[in-house]
This record gives sequence, C-alpha cells and structure tokens, in this order.
Amino acid sequence: MFFVSIRIVKGLTMTTSRVLVILLAVAPLLINLPKTDAADKRSQPNIVIVFIDDMGWGDLSCFGNEAVETQNIDRLASEGIRFEQFYVNSPICSPSRVAISTGQYPQRWRITSYLSNRKANHERGVAQWLDPTAPMLARMLHDSGYATGHFGKWHMGGQRDVGEAPLITEYGFDTSLTNFEGLGPRVLALKDAYDGKPPQKHTLGSDTLGRGTIIWKERSQVTAAFTSAAIDFVKTAAAKDQPFYINVWPDDVHSPFFPPQARRGDAAKRTLYHGVLDTMDEQLGVLFNLIRDSEKLRNNTLILLCSDNGPELGAGTAAPYRGFKTHLYEGGIRSPLIAWGPGLIDETMAGTVNRKSVFAAIDLAPSLLQISGVTTGTDVTFDGEPLGRVITGKSKASRNKPVFFRRPPDRDAFYGDDDLPDLAIRNGNWKLLCEYDGTDAELFDLNADPSETLNLAEENPAIVDQLTRQVIAWHKHMPADNGATYKEKRRQ
Repeated sequence: MFFVSIRIVKGLTMTTSRVLVILLAVAPLLINLPKTDAADKRSQPNIVIVFIDDMGWGDLSCFGNEAVETQNIDRLASEGIRFEQFYVNSPICSPSRVAISTGQYPQRWRITSYLSNRKANHERGVAQWLDPTAPMLARMLHDSGYATGHFGKWHMGGQRDVGEAPLITEYGFDTSLTNFEGLGPRVLALKDAYDGKPPQKHTLGSDTLGRGTIIWKERSQVTAAFTSAAIDFVKTAAAKDQPFYINVWPDDVHSPFFPPQARRGDAAKRTLYHGVLDTMDEQLGVLFNLIRDSEKLRNNTLILLCSDNGPELGAGTAAPYRGFKTHLYEGGIRSPLIAWGPGLIDETMAGTVNRKSVFAAIDLAPSLLQISGVTTGTDVTFDGEPLGRVITGKSKASRNKPVFFRRPPDRDAFYGDDDLPDLAIRNGNWKLLCEYDGTDAELFDLNADPSETLNLAEENPAIVDQLTRQVIAWHKHMPADNGATYKEKRRQ
C-alpha cells in the first residue's frame, strides 16, 4: 500500500508546473488507496479491549489458577489464542493505560505513576492528566467512521481534586461511563453492607467534582453497570451497521475487595479477591455471550483481554513469575493476553497458545489500526510496531525493537521496596534491570530462566554493557519525573 503526502515548507515555493508533474506522477498510486464508502465501513472489524485492573499473570484459570474457574474468560481462550510473552508498559495503572491508548511510552506524556491529587502529582513530576493531543487509538478509529465508547476505569485525568481535566469524550470517544478515576457520567461505588453495617461511599472525592451524572451502585455491581452500558452501545452500533471500538475497563480486581455476600467465604484477603474475580468474570460473560451469539458480531469482532499490571501483594498471583505490582520483574509487567475473533483469527489457531511472540501494549494501537485498515497521518509516530498478523494467529513474530521500562517515582510508597531496580529492558531472550545510573545490573535469560532466579551479569559483561547503554539512553530521552530525586533523599 502506498501513502502520498505533499508538504509545503515555509520559505519555499513550488511552480505550478512542478506541482502538476508530481500529481500526474502519483495519480496511479492514488487510485489504489482504500475506499471509505459505507459498505467498506461495515466490513471493518469491531474491536473490544478488556483491560482488567491489578490482575496477576496466574489469576485466570486458563493461565493456571486452580482456586477459581474464570469460565467465561476461559471460553474466550479456548476459542482464541493465549499469548504468554505479552507485556504492559508499566507496573502501575495510569501509565499502563496511556501506553495501550496511544501506542507510545507513557513517559513521553509525563505519566509515570498513578494519577493522584494535584499536590502529589506535582511533587512526583507527574502530569495532572493525559494531554488530549496524544495520538489516541480511539480518535483515529473514530475519524475513520467507528463508533467509539469507553466503559470503565479511565485514570488518565479527572481524579481526586483534579476536576478541570478533559472529559473522556475529548479523546476520541463518542460516549463514556467511568468510575471515580475520570470525569463525565460515572458509576460510584457503595461498599456493600455487611454484618449489619450501612453501605459506605467509595469515591475519593469524585462525588464533589460535578461534570457528569452520577449513578450509585453497590461495589460488586459496578462492573455489571459498565458491561450493561457497553452492551447497549454495541446493539446501537450494530443496528446502524457501524463498526465499533469499545474499552471495557473494569476497576475489578483492584482493592478494596467487596464481592457479593455469597462469595466472601472466610473473608481473608485472597478469598475476597477470588470472589471479586469470579464475579467480574460472570459479569463480563454477558457481553461476551452477546457477541458470540450474534452471527453478525461473532464473525467480525476482535476481543482482546489483558491486565494493566501485576497483582497487589497478598491478593492475586503472578506465579510462576517473580514480583508483583510496581515491580519491573516479570510479575509486575508480564500480562496474560487473550485474543478472540472467530472470523478474524486463523481458524487453525483457535484454542492454541503462543509462547514465542514477544510484544507489548504499545504495539496494540498500530496493530489494531493495521487489522482495521485505518491509516494515520504522517505526524503520528508510534513506539509500538504493527503486529496484526501475530494477534490474528498468522505469524509468531516478535517486535523488532527492545521494550523499555521505568518504575514509578514513588515506588517505595506501596510496599516499602526501595532496593528494587529502576529501569529494565527486554531484548530478545535477554532482560536487564539496573539503577538509573546503570549500576547494580541484573541480567536474566528469560528463555532458560523465566522466573528470574539466576543473575548472569558477571558472566556476560558485554551484553550487560550493551543493554545498559540502551536502557539509559532511552531513559534520558524521555521526560524525567522525580524518581531519582526521591531516591537520593531516601538515601540521605
């Protein structure tokens, strides 16, 4: 496919005859550009991204959990493809969401930790919200004729006391329904009444910000509310023969854990977590069944399901990987990924596991654009790579470039871990972790040692030097946060 762009540079002129010559030369190429009539729009695939909050790599039963059967998500896996070497681009929520939305490293937009109140964001060197000029996947699809909707947690602006952030609909979505981590219409939670106690509001100040209708739901029913809204949106788009793109981003399985009474068990943290996980799977299943049971939707819809980062300590599990939420070890950044789409995925790959392809959340935006046939302007540059053939089971390639990671600047505020690496790079089978200045390098061969138990740095100085140079160069190229300053203060 060819793309043609003519740019007039300030200070230069071009004669009319030269313009005509150029236009005549490219005319044969222009006739091969994709059509954009209504019939073609109807053939474009529908896209659903399910982005679960704080779910560990080993929490789905199709990824090894024996305590809970996530039967609805498992069915997606049995009919689609499971990917075992997929990464999100941060071990914490807000930057991970920026990466999957933009196809770029979240550090480019100064979002390197979860967005909090105004003062905390400023102190950490974190933006108050995602700049709406960021290259949003939703906007690109919307501008190509897609109906676009966001249903669930946002956490890219409009939380705590930051009430002037852009609305979600300013990022390319036709409609939205979020929770306390965003603005616009939202569902706010009542912590379910147990043991005779009245329900308590869980809003973190969102109910005081205005700028959207508020719906109150028991905490265990918030995901059901998002799913219901998504279903209404899907039905409307399908009735219009309009392709749709939706985010379904539950704030499950994030703490606090308030499953229905029947799933509280002994009320231990992990038991409650599993109760929330089981309930979420059941509630998401209503949407999955709607799509599966409609021949029109089943044959032209792609569902991607993954987690935004590793599990909270003491709740979910990243087994067999090391680490959890906020860590750059595999347990913090490697995510289960399921791709489902009977009419789009190679039928011989249904129910299979891809253990070979190494790619990341930044690759999803260019990959989904590739799958949908939507082109971008020349001013859009992704850090991700188009791997549509991998997602649809037609290839087991990996991204060509390394994947880079930086820990949140306030990393020790979560679990008191101050001695963990600040930077990481995955390049081929090698993974290196180090401090901001490149010291204390740890090197692992993930092909032989996926659990990161054997540090091979001393035996491979040349590889350590090469990867350290790469990750430090990337780090210095990105806007800085206050992580290094925080670290130095703690050492004093």
